This record gives sequence, structure tokens and C-alpha cells, in this order.
Amino acid sequence: MWMDQDQDQDHDHDQAINEIEGFLLWEAEKDRARTRAQAFCAGLPWLTHSQRRDVELRYCQDQRDASRAYLERIAVRSATLRTEYEGVYRALRRRLVTGLLSGSVAVAVLLAMAAIGLTAR
Repeated sequence: MWMDQDQDQDHDHDQAINEIEGFLLWEAEKDRARTRAQAFCAGLPWLTHSQRRDVELRYCQDQRDASRAYLERIAVRSATLRTEYEGVYRALRRRLVTGLLSGSVAVAVLLAMAAIGLTAR
């Protein structure tokens, strides 16, 4: 029972770490979008302050939307690959167990035949 609690706590910690990491990555992405927006607007010196601010906001929103779409595609692909790899892993594990069992049976048969051959003499 205490092992189940330990596993639950480990899962909770892993989930919390993943959430923190996701938050930090998203904040870094927003920062990157702001930096790119400012660099973009720097190339447009004729903009007024309010126009510059509007362009930066729209640019940032566009970058965040593009990043979100990109991350969603990655998440879907990751889930697909995970499912695929889990299937391959199960098949390989099944083959390994089958091979080990077959080898064990073959060794047992050979030992039995050797024992019968030794007692028959």
C-alpha cells in the first residue's frame, strides 16, 4: 500500500515538474515573440508610438498563435509516436520472452535426452 502512495507522489511530482517546465517554456516563447516584435518594429522607424505598440501586440499574438499551433502538432505527433513505440516494444518483449521460453524448453529437452541416454547405458 505504501508503494502505491510513493508511486502516486512520484507521479504528482513528475506532473508538477512538467507543468512548471511547460510554464517556463511558454514564458520564454512569449519573451521570444516580444523580442522579435520589437526587432520587427525597429525596422519600421516611421511608426508612431501607438502604431508601434499595436504592431508589436499583433505580432506577439500572431507568434503565440503560431507557436501554440506548432506545439499542438508536436503533442499529437508525440502521442502517435508513443503509441507506435509502445506497440513495437510490446512485440519485441513478446518475441524475447518467446525466444527465452523456447530456448529453455530446448535446453530442458536436451538435458532430459542426455539423462535418458546416460541411464540407458
